[in-house]
Amino acid sequence: MSTRIFCLTLTSALLLVLSHAAVSQPHFEITEITDQLDHPWSLAELPDGQLLITERRGRLIRINADQVHRISGVPDVLDVGQGGLLDIKLHPRFTENSWLYFSYAQGTRGDNRLRLMRAKLEGNQLTDQQVIFSARPGKSGGLHYAGRIAFLPDNTLLLSIGDGYRFMDQAQEKNSLLGKIIRLNENGKIPGNNPFADVPGTAGEIYSYGHRNPQGLIYDPVRQQVFSNEHGPKGGDEINIIRPGNNYGWPVITYGVDYSGLSITPYRERPGMEQPLINWTPSIAPSSITVYNGNMFPELQGDLLSTTLKTRHLRRVEMDGNHPIAEHELLGDLNERLRYIHTAMDGSLYLLTDSGKLLQLTAPE
Repeated sequence: MSTRIFCLTLTSALLLVLSHAAVSQPHFEITEITDQLDHPWSLAELPDGQLLITERRGRLIRINADQVHRISGVPDVLDVGQGGLLDIKLHPRFTENSWLYFSYAQGTRGDNRLRLMRAKLEGNQLTDQQVIFSARPGKSGGLHYAGRIAFLPDNTLLLSIGDGYRFMDQAQEKNSLLGKIIRLNENGKIPGNNPFADVPGTAGEIYSYGHRNPQGLIYDPVRQQVFSNEHGPKGGDEINIIRPGNNYGWPVITYGVDYSGLSITPYRERPGMEQPLINWTPSIAPSSITVYNGNMFPELQGDLLSTTLKTRHLRRVEMDGNHPIAEHELLGDLNERLRYIHTAMDGSLYLLTDSGKLLQLTAPE
């Protein structure tokens, strides 16, 4: 465990992607809480301010000030490719029921799937583990699990499921859960008011479809809507507003091409398929998203913040209501693959890096 503090001042001279108008940028004081994490993927903030962090290889740790505790009772995960222990979320009534929710890859390289488990936290141990969902069908390989979790105001939850890479066509098939965002009750059951709950031959869990690999998923309580970002192929990364029953087009429409440079589809638009709120071509590889509704950085109020892997910066999408009006690249001087961002209860920001760091961004005093 190490703690280092340094200041980074951001000015309008930084890359301003959609607009060259002067705009107020936040001043960050960055505290490195630790640099000893092993491929961290997500974190959750406990009511007392302690942090729970998932590491992709299957470890869950709790950080309390300068102490690190390993939590036992984590399920066995498939640590291959992009698989492993992925997201973690607290139940909205965690103080009453102690439920934590985890997404993870399960199975073998030849037959695996995304799973969702809930468990209770008692001290440094998970108890009452319950597997409440397994994606179907099973698939081979270790790519495109997605796995982000977001709770809605009615205590149902959304879970993003990737297309499995080689199984992209299933993103359009409503009897498959690959390439979907699904909605479940807190116990894993299918809500009766899901958009396809009563449609024969259709997976009742589906909330939206036509997704490739959604890496960010968050409910914005101010706008009362869901935002997601996802990886395109070579180009075509997106931010979308997720609405029930909508088709987001993959792989029938995309602004990207195959990694070989060959065309995946000739279409960028088709009837009945949603256009992205934001399209990033060339790719930036977004890895998580938050909507800033805190008090510490008033300049960011209501803006979308996406961590990036390929371009190694924090991408700020400046918003006017539901309309993006400018984009800004922040924290590029860190030169880190940024994996996850979380808006803390006190309005600060937590960042996880692929290099194993946990950073906290606060306003200088």
